[in-house]
Amino acid sequence: MSSHQSQGVQQLLAAEKKAAEKVSEARKRKARRLKQAKDEAQQEIEKFRHEREQTYKEYEARHLGTQDDLASRIKVDTVHKKAEQNQMVKASKDKVVARILQMVQDVKPQLHINVRQSDKA
Repeated sequence: MSSHQSQGVQQLLAAEKKAAEKVSEARKRKARRLKQAKDEAQQEIEKFRHEREQTYKEYEARHLGTQDDLASRIKVDTVHKKAEQNQMVKASKDKVVARILQMVQDVKPQLHINVRQSDKA
C-alpha cells in the first residue's frame, strides 16, 4: 500500500507541477497580451496626435497664414505707420517749434504759489 500511496503522491506532485506550469504560461500569455494592447494603444495615440497636429497646422495656415506671411504683414504695417508718423511730424513741426520759441521768449516772472505773502516785505 505504501508503494501505491507513494505512486499517488508522485502523481499529485506531477499534476501540481503541470498545473503550476500551465498557470505560469497563462500569466506569460496575459502579460504578452497586455503589452501588445499597450503598444497598440500607444500607436493609436500617436496616430491621433499626428492627425490633430495636421488638422491644427492646416487650420493655422488657412486662418492665420504662415510665419512669412505674418512677418511680411507686420513689416508692411510698420512701414505704413512710420510713414503716417513722419507725415504728422512734417505737418506740425513748424507750429510746435514756433510755440516753443514763443514760450521761451515771452517769460513773465511770477512768484510761486507756495511763497507766502509775508515774505514779500
